[in-house]
Amino acid sequence: MANIKSAKKRILVNQTKAARNKSIRSAVKTSIRKVEAAVQANDKETAEAALKNAISTISKATSKGVYHKNNCARKVSRLSQLVNSIG
Repeated sequence: MANIKSAKKRILVNQTKAARNKSIRSAVKTSIRKVEAAVQANDKETAEAALKNAISTISKATSKGVYHKNNCARKVSRLSQLVNSIG
């Protein structure tokens, strides 16, 4: 355990940031699963609505520094391809 005051503060700040990042990552994964579920059900309208929401969630995560911009672009591209593959 840290003895120095600044090290103790760093630990607390890192825990707070880790919790925030975990929450944001979880939201992104959930939105991706919703798109994949809609595609699996061959429901184009629901898939497009879920895709729009997923892109928004992924972009917000990227702007907050949780994901790298290329990682964001890759996720969005793959989801878009998946939705476009429906009928």
